[in-house]
Amino acid sequence: MGRVLVVTAVAAERDAVLRAVGSDGAGDADAGGAGAGAVRYAVLAAGAGPAAAAAATAFALAGSGPAPYDLVISAGIGGGIAPHAGIGDTVVASALVAADLGAQTPGESPEGFTDLGTLGFGTAAYPADPDLSPAVAAALGAVRAPVLTVSTATGTAARAAELVRRHPEAAAEAMEGFGVAEAAARAGVPVLEIRTVSNAVGPRDRAAWRIGEALTALTEAFARMVPVLEDGLGARTAERSTAP
Repeated sequence: MGRVLVVTAVAAERDAVLRAVGSDGAGDADAGGAGAGAVRYAVLAAGAGPAAAAAATAFALAGSGPAPYDLVISAGIGGGIAPHAGIGDTVVASALVAADLGAQTPGESPEGFTDLGTLGFGTAAYPADPDLSPAVAAALGAVRAPVLTVSTATGTAARAAELVRRHPEAAAEAMEGFGVAEAAARAGVPVLEIRTVSNAVGPRDRAAWRIGEALTALTEAFARMVPVLEDGLGARTAERSTAP
């Protein structure tokens, strides 16, 4: 049986996932969520932002006991980045990118910003699981593209334009994925990120947000993901059991 840790920011996102995968507890990782079939899920509301996400993910992975997790998923709603994704779309990350972790470098770089990797202080992006990411995106009919992690959600056209210039292929913005990926990478566990789009990245317009619809879409996406994850993780388990 595979084990998957799903990390969300807030309880509403956690509950949206649990409606799809089921639970035998409150949904937090230490209570344990259970899905039918070959995969067991633990679903965690970690708090908003990359620091909270990284800390909660690391604690959950460290406390996983003798049966470690096979996959970590950062999941929730997020902002869509035009022209790649809009309200109502689903985005599956090809990479989980720290979009504003680095240094302002006016006069030193074309964009006046240098990311953490270029500075030589670590990495600014983690790849999503190379097998499951495209398989999940195909099953959902989702956009597969980089997802940006920011510490401050974008609220102006100027900031949106800056992000697009630096990350022209990115399709969504959220606040937790890179933190989840940091913790997963240190534990040697592959990672995915999935975002259902509730708003457009750009000028802040709360009246245009579609949070309820995005949470419903998140439930539907996970329900459709379950067989893909079961097949993919089941194949890996079979490979390990037959390896010499």
